[in-house]
Amino acid sequence: MSPSTPFFTRPRVVFLLASLCCLLWGSAYPAIKQGYALLAIGRNDLAAQLLFAGYRFVGAGALLLVFARLAGKPLTLHRAQAGQLALLGVLQTTLQYIFFYIGLANTTGVKASILNASGVFFSVLLAHCVYHNDTLTLRKLMGCALGFVGVLAVNIGGLLGGGATDGEFTLLGEGFIVLAALVLSAASLYGKRISQSMDSVVMTGYQLGIGGVVLVLIGWAAGGHIGTFTLAPSLLLVYMALLSAVAFALWGVLLKFNRVSTVAVYSFLVPVFGACLSALFLGESLLEWKYLVALVLVSLGIWWVTQEK
Repeated sequence: MSPSTPFFTRPRVVFLLASLCCLLWGSAYPAIKQGYALLAIGRNDLAAQLLFAGYRFVGAGALLLVFARLAGKPLTLHRAQAGQLALLGVLQTTLQYIFFYIGLANTTGVKASILNASGVFFSVLLAHCVYHNDTLTLRKLMGCALGFVGVLAVNIGGLLGGGATDGEFTLLGEGFIVLAALVLSAASLYGKRISQSMDSVVMTGYQLGIGGVVLVLIGWAAGGHIGTFTLAPSLLLVYMALLSAVAFALWGVLLKFNRVSTVAVYSFLVPVFGACLSALFLGESLLEWKYLVALVLVSLGIWWVTQEK
């Protein structure tokens, strides 16, 4: 590795930071479940769920902007930048999470986890159309296929139980999960474009904050209500805001300096980490062969894509 190679493009750095992002996002699964339980948010109470997500992202955006200000980064925006960040926030945070939560309420967790992994394919295909140096190749398709099989492996219990093989496909269920993955992929490419002309941390802070505020307003308008924040749920919300701030900021930096396909393929790790951490913290069995198989397949898929010259 040449000493002149930019830090955030070094393979080992990309591997470590992208894996950390996926680990943090994976930890959000048990954290959200715990938050719903502590605040008595019902499984189908969409308004309260959006309100809870909005608080999380407003906090994450505020943390990043405070950090950027303390680091001496300028926070002033031109009118064009403000419009771009508002659009990015509504797409990447508000719209994506609305689609995801509605879809999750109308389908099984197994289906949602599998279909949400389609976002990697969307990212690779969209990057092929947008960037001349990120073309679609057989090697990328093979790597994505391996990663997708890994996601299937971690959900093998639900698959064998019929959770994702009943053949049913509805717009408000499976359709919205796929739309959420598509919106996130398109928004990530748009964010990569914006990040070329402004600091990634500042960009992420504004987009999370704006998207979070819109989620809060929608939750309030829909009659959402959350109980009193005692110590335990307050600490949990702070952790979720921190994990979102760190993960989205690092992911934005990685996208800024690397090809989209090189970074996006790591997203296959999110459901694997999510399943393992849910098993660990929610009292489920962690020592199952499916987790090891999933991790091996996903790792092979990542290696297959990132080793391409």
